[in-house]
Amino acid sequence: MKVYDGVAGFANATGDVLGTSDWLEVDQARIDQFADATGDHQWIHVDPERSKDGPFGATIAHGFLTLSLLPPLLNQLYRVDNVRMAVNYGLDKVRFMAPVRVGSKIRLTATVLSVTPLDGAVQAIFESTFEIDGSDKPAAVVHSIVRYIA
Repeated sequence: MKVYDGVAGFANATGDVLGTSDWLEVDQARIDQFADATGDHQWIHVDPERSKDGPFGATIAHGFLTLSLLPPLLNQLYRVDNVRMAVNYGLDKVRFMAPVRVGSKIRLTATVLSVTPLDGAVQAIFESTFEIDGSDKPAAVVHSIVRYIA
């Protein structure tokens, strides 16, 4: 894990490769919990029997479920100490490139694309790639924005 000391310590992180998270299995229970939380019960996510004959041969995770795993997986890779807070400021780019079939393992690799100084803060843009174990195609590539307040 990379550790940065405050806003000043993180200010020069542009280009830093943060590494790769642990693998995380996406099981049906997680998919069902996400469906319940969001009200998205489309059969390709929650009906294992029907999904066997569907386009993916099994249920798949919601794209937004994969996206929601960005913070916990990114938090395995780095932290910025001695700041008042970190704020998720949004997303510049999200591309879902391959489905995450139930039982798949995913992990995250990330790089700091840029760090921009602000008044009493910095804003960072990260490029994060969700890899699927055994797949040549990533599940998703995301450009996310986080602000660190001194």
